[in-house]
Amino acid sequence: MSGVAGKVRPRLAAGVGAVRRKAREGGLGPAPVLLALAATWVVFQCLNDRFLSPRNLSVLSVDIVGTGMVAVGIVFVLLIGEIDLSVGSLAGLAGAVFAALNANVGMTEWLAVIISVVCGTAIGALHGFLFARFRVPAFVVTLAGLLAWSGLMLYLLGPDNTIHFSEDGLVAKLTSRYISAPVLTYGLAALCTVAYLLLSLRNRGRRAGAGMRCRPVGEIWARTALLAAVAFATVAVLGRFEGLPLALLIFLAVIVATDLLLRRTSYGRQVLALGGGAEAVRRAGVDVTRVRISVFMVSGTLAAFGGLFVASRFTSASQVSGSGMLLINAVAAAVIGGTSLFGGRGSTWSALLGVLIIQSIASGMALLGVQTAVQYMITGGVLITAVIFDSLARRTPESRGRA
Repeated sequence: MSGVAGKVRPRLAAGVGAVRRKAREGGLGPAPVLLALAATWVVFQCLNDRFLSPRNLSVLSVDIVGTGMVAVGIVFVLLIGEIDLSVGSLAGLAGAVFAALNANVGMTEWLAVIISVVCGTAIGALHGFLFARFRVPAFVVTLAGLLAWSGLMLYLLGPDNTIHFSEDGLVAKLTSRYISAPVLTYGLAALCTVAYLLLSLRNRGRRAGAGMRCRPVGEIWARTALLAAVAFATVAVLGRFEGLPLALLIFLAVIVATDLLLRRTSYGRQVLALGGGAEAVRRAGVDVTRVRISVFMVSGTLAAFGGLFVASRFTSASQVSGSGMLLINAVAAAVIGGTSLFGGRGSTWSALLGVLIIQSIASGMALLGVQTAVQYMITGGVLITAVIFDSLARRTPESRGRA
């Protein structure tokens, strides 16, 4: 027995040491965030058994979409080491533009939606142009945008500060439509699982053929099994209420598309590289100005989409649609989810994980009847903890470089 223990202890110590080393270097990936999310759910379920009920989880899955869309855009800006403070007011402006055109002018919903999103893209391009061409700090440019677009939003909303639109229209259905047919929901879960497996095996084959480092087949199968478990469990739980929310499916599609854009395209590699240092990227022949402008365009576009989802929840555009809390929660979601404030590290999946934690805290507090002030304090504590871990992870490679 002592011989077996003597062999196990060094291996255990080596494993613990490897985990600690990865934690210091920020190499644990989404594991800490997932553990934090699981702990949040367990705590609130113990305090109130309705927290993990199908109804509450369904409401939660819709509530995360508006802020989550904005957070995905914030991820792009953070990846290049900048910040966009205008996304909250941009989201509110997009909702106001849609409501004013549709309800006041009588424009068709499709055209009003397109114009709202184009406005977000154009404003993002303007911010990016001022930042990239005139070297005005992004903080200053987007802070000015926050004030200017908030003012324009209030002007469009008029003296009542609210414009209602149809509860049966296109935008309203974004957050009220569900897919309940089991053949569709379970079929979609199976399709996503198979697609992930095939793409992972294909990517492994390409990397192995090129002599590059690749994931073991066993790890791919394990990841696929985990994805299948999450997908089918989600479908089963949400199906016990009204089904899969259309808003959630759109949000997940946006995350997958933007994740592929960042990880599998030259443009995505340029964005990630730009966060590590603009001068090195410029010397490599990349048009840094173009990339910077495009990043703010992505942020503006997704902020506009997020604003439409927020307006959809209330079937109206109001000051609440572009409140400061939308900006704060979006930035917090990106950072809590694992995107670095210092640029060069993160993914769009961090927006999903972060907004899940933030909205879970809000939902749990609401069920417990706790004041909103306490919710803000807890979210602030989670945010500062995430930033501290990010700072420590960044400091370790830097200290090694100096050594």
